[in-house]
Amino acid sequence: MKAQRQVWGETLVELSKTDSRVVILDGDLATSTKADLMANENPDAFVQVGIAEQNMVGMAVGMSTVGYRPWLSTFGVFLTNRALDQIRMLVSQTKAPVRLAASYSGLLNGAAGKTHQDIEDLAVMRAMPNMTVIAPADEYELEAAVRWAAEYDGPVYLRVARDPVAPVFTESYEFEIGQPRLVREGGDATLISTGVQTSRTVEAAELLAESGIEAKVIHVPTLKPLDEDALLQLIDSAEQVFTVEEHTKIGGLGGLVAELLSAESKTRLTRIGLEDGWSESGSNDFLLDKYGISPKRVAEQVREQLA
Repeated sequence: MKAQRQVWGETLVELSKTDSRVVILDGDLATSTKADLMANENPDAFVQVGIAEQNMVGMAVGMSTVGYRPWLSTFGVFLTNRALDQIRMLVSQTKAPVRLAASYSGLLNGAAGKTHQDIEDLAVMRAMPNMTVIAPADEYELEAAVRWAAEYDGPVYLRVARDPVAPVFTESYEFEIGQPRLVREGGDATLISTGVQTSRTVEAAELLAESGIEAKVIHVPTLKPLDEDALLQLIDSAEQVFTVEEHTKIGGLGGLVAELLSAESKTRLTRIGLEDGWSESGSNDFLLDKYGISPKRVAEQVREQLA
C-alpha cells in the first residue's frame, strides 16, 4: 500500500525519462509532496521556485507556450487560495496545459492544522471554467490519472492525498475521464464517494453489511467533466442516496449529485461531509470521527436515515 504522493512522484519521474516535456515546478515543499524524487533522479526536469506560488503559476504557463507540460507541486490549499487569481486568469481563461498537483489535500494533512487543511478545493475548482477536476481513490487510480493528464491538452486539478488508504482498484485499472465506477453492489442504499474517501466508504458498506444492510458504492473520480447519464444509470431507481466526501458539503460531490438529482430524479439525497465551518487539527482517526466521515460514523448515519 503506497501513498498517492509517492506514486505521483514516481510516475512523473518515469514519464520524464521518455518525455522531455514533463517538468515539475515546486513551491519549496518537495520532500513533503515527493517532488524531490524528480529533483534527485532527473534534476533537469525539476525547478525549485520557492515560496512563490503565484509566480510558479506564471512560470508554468510561460513554459507551456514553448512546448513543456508542467506540473505544479505544492499543498492544495496554496493553489486554491494563494494562487487562485493566477490560476483563474492565466491557466483557466487561456486553457493552458498546466497540471495542478494539489498535495496534502482534504482534511488529513499530517496535523498541520486548519491553515493547511483544504476542504473547499473541489467546490472552487469545479466552478472554474475549462478546469478538469480529478480526485483518485487510491494509488492505482492516481497513477492512471497522472498518465492521462500528462497527455491532456488543457488545465487539470489533481487531488493528491498525503497518507495511504486501502486500495479500491488493482494494477490493471484503466482511467476513463468523466466515468463513475461501481465498486460494490447493494440494493438497500446507494453511497456515492470520491477521492480517498471512497476507500473508507467501502469499509462503511462492509460495516453496514454486518447489520444486514447491503449498500451499493459508486466512486466518482472525475468531478468535472462528469458523464451524468452514466452516473444516473448506476444510481438507477435507488430511493436512498448518500454522498460521502472528505470535503465541505457545499459545492463538492454532494452539490454535484444534488444538482443532478434535482433535475432528473425524485431520489432522496443525504449529504455526508463537513459542515460549513473551519476544521481543526488532530490525528487522522480523531478528525475522521469528529467530522462524521470515518467508516463507523458513515455507517451510523446511513443506518439512521434508513430507519
